[in-house]
Amino acid sequence: MSKAIRIHANGGPEVLNYEDVKPGHPGLGQILVRHTAIGLNFIDVYYRSGLYPPPGGFPLIPGSEAAGIVLEVGQGVDWLKPGDRIAYAMTIGAYAEQRLVDASHVVKVPDGISDEQAAAMMLKGMTAEYLLRRTFKVKAGDTILYHAAAGGVGLILGQWAKHLGATVIGTASSTDKIELAKAHGFDHVINYKEQDFVAGVAAITGGKKCDVVYDSVGNDTFPASLDCLKPLGMFVSFGQSSGPIPPFSMLLLAQKGSLFATRPTLFVYNAKREALDASAAALFDVVLSGAVKIKINQRYALRDAGKAHSDLEGRRTTGTTILIP
Repeated sequence: MSKAIRIHANGGPEVLNYEDVKPGHPGLGQILVRHTAIGLNFIDVYYRSGLYPPPGGFPLIPGSEAAGIVLEVGQGVDWLKPGDRIAYAMTIGAYAEQRLVDASHVVKVPDGISDEQAAAMMLKGMTAEYLLRRTFKVKAGDTILYHAAAGGVGLILGQWAKHLGATVIGTASSTDKIELAKAHGFDHVINYKEQDFVAGVAAITGGKKCDVVYDSVGNDTFPASLDCLKPLGMFVSFGQSSGPIPPFSMLLLAQKGSLFATRPTLFVYNAKREALDASAAALFDVVLSGAVKIKINQRYALRDAGKAHSDLEGRRTTGTTILIP
């Protein structure tokens, strides 16, 4: 018997129940994993609250990112063995001590990266990878704006973008978060509670504005984010922590400077195995090089997942957070 967090109906953090589950034995193409660390992400809140429908219905075990040890391998899995260290993102069901997972979704964790680091960075780090290297290919000399700079993706992306030679502008809500972001690659951080970020970007760039805006906030930062872009700039909406962006006319993009807009997801970008391997390899390489450092700012016991969700939604967390089974 194993323990897991299960949801039987959508709601607040109180619907996260710590229960006994039977993980079973791996079938064709599967592995049984004992988790050593589990990542906490805003997408977990979306599934819990009902913003995203639960895959397969209820009861639902949330969580899309974890690291652990292979316990058993199923038929057809010849590149993994018991004892191997693995990590994954994008496959729901991580809030558990043990679970079955398709081997096609996992990658081996290299020496030099701890299980806690791997669990804290797979979803967030591969998100930063596709945003910076594929959605908009950031290069030296580019100027970027990233909202929620002190969040999990932000602290990774800020360091990585600086490593690529960009000027990195962020937004944050407090002095502590501003200092944290500046310690993780951000050249300038605007306190959006005290200053209009559009005016702040204009002042920082001398009116030239940004090549790209990365926005996981959603409703609260739209359409003002468009006013931070140069003509032909790109607006990248990859989350909605403050609620979804309301419908808007495509004509708005023309009026703001023939802008590009996209709503990418990691699930699509890394849907093919070769894309997953390349994304994970790029992430591991930049972390092992020291250019990007993974710091874990909060740890909660798995049984306290409700408290972790409450703190995440209440903006009482910074950077990466993990759950410990």
